[in-house]
Amino acid sequence: MRIKFLGTGGARFVVARQIRASGGIFIEDQGEKIILDPGPGSLVRMAHSRPRIDPSTIDAIILTHIHLDHSNDVNVVADAMTQGGFNKRGYLFAPHQAIYSEDRVVLNHTLNILERVIVLEERKRYKLRGVEFESSIRHDHDVETYGVRFFLKDKKVGFLVDTAPKEEVFEDYKGCEVLIVNVVLYERLKWAIKHLCLKDIDFLVKITNPKLLILTHFGMTMINKKPWKEEDRFSERWGVEVKFAYDGMSLEV
Repeated sequence: MRIKFLGTGGARFVVARQIRASGGIFIEDQGEKIILDPGPGSLVRMAHSRPRIDPSTIDAIILTHIHLDHSNDVNVVADAMTQGGFNKRGYLFAPHQAIYSEDRVVLNHTLNILERVIVLEERKRYKLRGVEFESSIRHDHDVETYGVRFFLKDKKVGFLVDTAPKEEVFEDYKGCEVLIVNVVLYERLKWAIKHLCLKDIDFLVKITNPKLLILTHFGMTMINKKPWKEEDRFSERWGVEVKFAYDGMSLEV
């Protein structure tokens, strides 16, 4: 499996100013090419990637929830992967809310040009030809949200997306050797916000015990504090290999 971070920015101010890019995550596994959460600029980030990612070769889009920093480019990426709708192909996996509710972000045009549209539900297994993944339990977030876990031969690679810190959500990611986690906040804010902060990772690691932990989706407090400068200290603190993702970072699993 190859993973490339087309963007590592999260939350409205980082995304609005493009302090970090917000293009989502590109995943290639067994020849299948997948975009997870194509936020604003996803198509641009693919074009500027080295090597360039041709959107017409993308096989599937996975949306974890409807927030714009995760879903903004879903329609334009779908249009590109189907060559303007002339080549009906590709899969979309997304929560019901993203496809069919009043708050939906997927256009009728997009639904009509894709080969298959599959609703993500809690704790279900999905298959894209040779690639298998499962959804998590519903996250504690403002909208219908699910993380995903990919099955490799002897490993699970988890993508724990936006959520408030909740033990049952963390428990659901046990067994992931590689865990990629959205950490928007450096520390907990006084007002309610359903995202993780760095202190929450203490509890997460105790429950999940991954071999490799990658943090991404940073908000302004993370950007200002620059915790990636102390990557070794966090690895020692949590007792696992820790990486803070950066725009364009690639990883082979």
